[in-house]
Amino acid sequence: MIEEKMLILLRQGKISKWFSGIGQEAIAIGVTNSLLSDEYILPMHRNLGVFTSRDIPLNRLFAQWQGKASGFTKGRDRSFHFGTQEYHIVGMISHLGPQFGVADGIALGNLLKENNQICAVFTGEGGTSEGDIHEALNVASVWDLPVLFCIENNGYGLSTPTSEQYNCKDLADRALGYGMESHVIDGNNVLEVYSKVNAIAKSMRKKPRPVLVEFKTFRMRGHEEASGTKYVPQELLDKWAAKDPIEHYQNYLLNEGVLTETLIKDIKDEFALEIDEHWKQANDENTIKSDELIELGDVFKINDNQLINPNKNSENIRFVDAISQSLKQAMEKHKDLVIMGQDVAEYGGVFKITDGFTEQFGKDRVRNTPICESAIISAAYGLSINGIKSVVEMQFADFVSSGFNPIVNLLAKSHYRWSQQADVVIRMPCGGGVGAGPFHSQTNEAWFTKTPGLKVVYPAFPYDAKGLLATAINDSNPVLFFEHKALYRSIRQDVPTDYYSLPLGKASILHEGNDVTIIAYGAAVHWALSIREKEAAHADIIDLRCLQPLDTETIYTSVKKTGKVLIVQEDSMFGGIASDISSLIHENCFEYLDAPVKRVASLETPVPFESQLESQYLANNRLREDLLALLGY
Repeated sequence: MIEEKMLILLRQGKISKWFSGIGQEAIAIGVTNSLLSDEYILPMHRNLGVFTSRDIPLNRLFAQWQGKASGFTKGRDRSFHFGTQEYHIVGMISHLGPQFGVADGIALGNLLKENNQICAVFTGEGGTSEGDIHEALNVASVWDLPVLFCIENNGYGLSTPTSEQYNCKDLADRALGYGMESHVIDGNNVLEVYSKVNAIAKSMRKKPRPVLVEFKTFRMRGHEEASGTKYVPQELLDKWAAKDPIEHYQNYLLNEGVLTETLIKDIKDEFALEIDEHWKQANDENTIKSDELIELGDVFKINDNQLINPNKNSENIRFVDAISQSLKQAMEKHKDLVIMGQDVAEYGGVFKITDGFTEQFGKDRVRNTPICESAIISAAYGLSINGIKSVVEMQFADFVSSGFNPIVNLLAKSHYRWSQQADVVIRMPCGGGVGAGPFHSQTNEAWFTKTPGLKVVYPAFPYDAKGLLATAINDSNPVLFFEHKALYRSIRQDVPTDYYSLPLGKASILHEGNDVTIIAYGAAVHWALSIREKEAAHADIIDLRCLQPLDTETIYTSVKKTGKVLIVQEDSMFGGIASDISSLIHENCFEYLDAPVKRVASLETPVPFESQLESQYLANNRLREDLLALLGY
């Protein structure tokens, strides 16, 4: 009845879009009622029954679909693209596949908490072609995660029939390849759905494990209403119309004497009244008034973590040791913090940063992962939803491209969309100068500084690395933490032995001068320091340390003093962070400049392997010439 109401309102232009679940209602109803009310469920856009079964007030659902403030996303996302901790529902994103990985993370949190809970996650048969789905199924199987993976096989992915999507009889057969239990269930029989799923759920609580269930059903309306169903043969529609789950169940109850025609009319009258009352309440609510400060303020969760000052005892350690020490002390401070990554357990990671961690913290908290960056980042998000912090190690920053989608679409947008923190740090060993070639040498920070909702940290010294990593882990927002590989074992510094933290978004002035401002980060900081000394340049040297948020105040103050600016980055020039800093300086300090802002960057090529080619590639090769030209302008 809600669906029928929404279809009318859609035609009237009172809601913007509708994904109909008519013909599939039994699945959402049966699965949701098989779960406990505090067990997470992750639906798709056709699972209205999940939301009604969790007793979400209809006026809030209607407000969500109209973009009203009493909805769940403050008008920032539509239809079922929302989650709510109050009702233990985690909404989808349009990319579909990462939803399975998020369920993995929630289930891992349940295992770590030993709460004997499961979670259920939905996708359609079309979504099962995505790599994220296969990654997540594999992780769930390897880790024995109590996830109920629900595939609604409804015949079409938008207009593409199943015959053009997969080449097996049942999608449930794929579970065999993952060593996973599977079932095929009639998705149009609510009693079969409920009885079988309820039994499976009870069994999973007693013996945690993943289970894949394929529900055979059919989508009676378009992918969304604008799509229509012209591509569907009429005989197929007629065949499934005769199997309508609501009519089927209603007739069964009539035959059993549970319902009467009079009782059905009374129930429908009651529902109609409730729907109309709640629609009026949502419709009468004022539209959201845009407020730029509110919009900007909701991109990140505000942290109330107090900075912890360093102690006086220190030791001279390498950059790599500072990272390891910070991680270990964070694991001691946060008793449920989880580290995940390839080879991070017994092997200690390829750079040996987590060497010995397994013995101290156990394999539950220091977890080797399969080679599947996307599923693991999605799982980290799921852990955050379940209240657990995590640190994910990219074996090399280059490999983050395989996990790009969940970073920029799940982690980055989470707090803005539905006020859900994404308490995840992704460690990014990066950079050239070590002869590692195009796939192990990139410094790809600009991929992420462009995305609102992500914090990006890039230290150059052991002291900063230790304190900033501690802060990043304390932060409730997603942080990309870049660690230059060439600095790991080449840079040493006196570093406090105890736990301490440093503020994000605060640059460091390493030297002061009046002739020029040199702005750098990462390995480029050391290039700047070297050239300053060699040329006896009277320069302000600013180590940014953090690229997002960016310390513009320190930059502007220095520029207004010196009048000349050189920005150094290891990344190639076009589209890099130096370009934005240059624009900011020109827009805010133009009248103080005595010369155009100069950028120094690496060549517009991939990073080469051979030593002479790599030396030519790196920005350091051009730094002296550009600095002298700027000083002489």
